[in-house]
Amino acid sequence: MLFYYCLFFSIVLLILFFLFRSFYLRKKNIPGRLFADALRSENSGQFEQAVIAYTNALAEEKKARFSNSILRNRILERLKVLHTAIEYQNSFHAANGRPVQ
Repeated sequence: MLFYYCLFFSIVLLILFFLFRSFYLRKKNIPGRLFADALRSENSGQFEQAVIAYTNALAEEKKARFSNSILRNRILERLKVLHTAIEYQNSFHAANGRPVQ
């Protein structure tokens, strides 16, 4: 009978451990936060700051224990688009004779 109580207690502890661990890892999603910050910067027109934030998010995503390939692909796509937008913006300013900021 004591064996069943110990088994039940250990199963309850394991369930509590995994629940706590999943909530803790969900709160600690640093690449996701950096991606959201970069997206905000991109939407406000600060492309250079967005590139830096996306690069930081990509570096943090590579360091993550559980890699998320969907997030990595989205970051890489955004970086390509941002580099193209920055080149277009710089060439547009250079063609008009305005100094590039």
